[in-house]
Amino acid sequence: MADKELDIIFTAPHPDDLEIGMGGAIAKLVDQGYRVGMVHMTTGEPTPRGTFETRTKESAAAAEILGVAHCETLDLPNRELMDGPVARYRVATVFRRHRPGIVVTMAGRTPSASPDHYQAQLITEAARFYSQLTKWDDRFDGTKPHRIDHLVYRPVPMAADVTHYHCRFVVDIADTIDRKIEAVRCYKSQFDEERVERVVQYIRGNASADGAAAGYAFGESYALPRAIGVSDMVAALGDWKIPPPFDPNSPPPSP
Repeated sequence: MADKELDIIFTAPHPDDLEIGMGGAIAKLVDQGYRVGMVHMTTGEPTPRGTFETRTKESAAAAEILGVAHCETLDLPNRELMDGPVARYRVATVFRRHRPGIVVTMAGRTPSASPDHYQAQLITEAARFYSQLTKWDDRFDGTKPHRIDHLVYRPVPMAADVTHYHCRFVVDIADTIDRKIEAVRCYKSQFDEERVERVVQYIRGNASADGAAAGYAFGESYALPRAIGVSDMVAALGDWKIPPPFDPNSPPPSP
């Protein structure tokens, strides 16, 4: 079967990273009719919890809940994931096979968590560039060059650095946050009942803060390494959903 062409691909180092960080936007894009792909760069093993076989089943179940057209796990080394030619070739080959117009990756250094997170950002940035290179098809399993129009970041909420981006936007995930959490709950090997409730609190807390910045109940914040162009300012801005008590038409707060 020929490889499916995808509209957008989300990348992260470990199974569960995409679901925790970007699951709301992934599910929303699927609902909007886009062909969405998820790429886990490593199997996430070894870990203190679970096995390769268990994690494989869990990631497949999570992908089914989110409804993506394609979910792929590469065999790059967990715990030793490093930006370099081999990793760049592997991820760029996925891009060349599925030819997305947009690539989204998590962004930011996480010194209190896995260093794989930041390395995955660097690999994705380089792979996006490598995807378009000519006269190098032998490095990408004979696939043809493909130019990716847009690179989008999902900034890690608790990254080590406060980073300025040229452009930020918030995706309204009020209608998909429950599916996002359901997908995260698929990783039972990683999150026992106590641990998963803490993760759900983290997800809801960050989504509430991100959403409030744009007038949504829940949101996911994204960024671009460049300005975004707008040809229709009115359509791009839309209605401002001002949350109470700032809406002048809402009833006054109780004293």
